Amino acid sequence: MRTLQLHFPDDALPTLDTVLKQTKEARVFRRAQAVREAVKGQRLHTVSDTLEFTYSALRKWVYRFANQGPQGLLDRSRSGRPPKVTCELERHLNRLVDQDLLQQGVLHSQWNCRELATVLAQQTGVHLSRESVRCALKKTT
Repeated sequence: MRTLQLHFPDDALPTLDTVLKQTKEARVFRRAQAVREAVKGQRLHTVSDTLEFTYSALRKWVYRFANQGPQGLLDRSRSGRPPKVTCELERHLNRLVDQDLLQQGVLHSQWNCRELATVLAQQTGVHLSRESVRCALKKTT
């Protein structure tokens, strides 16, 4: 097996230590932890087995760190449909939950996600599923 032909800057270990102390994202923390072991000289197979990364994923993160620094450990943006639930829609949903149900024409004492989705669609024109409403509410609590 060939060894990595990468040259890390002299401050690579202190940089990774800083990332480990400051990051709040578990994925970035695990990546920094694994890359730190590789920078210290551990074999990638050993690190991948110990920290339960696939070898190819670990190799990718090590190369990204070598070429881009700490920014290489972050997730890249992904293509796809943008989320329907925006910050403004979440705020509207929270205001709706705080309102009296009788003002909205609902005859129950508590909201359910289906009724929230219906009223939200009437007020904003955005049609969400019951599950999307539940997830949005769960995220705010």
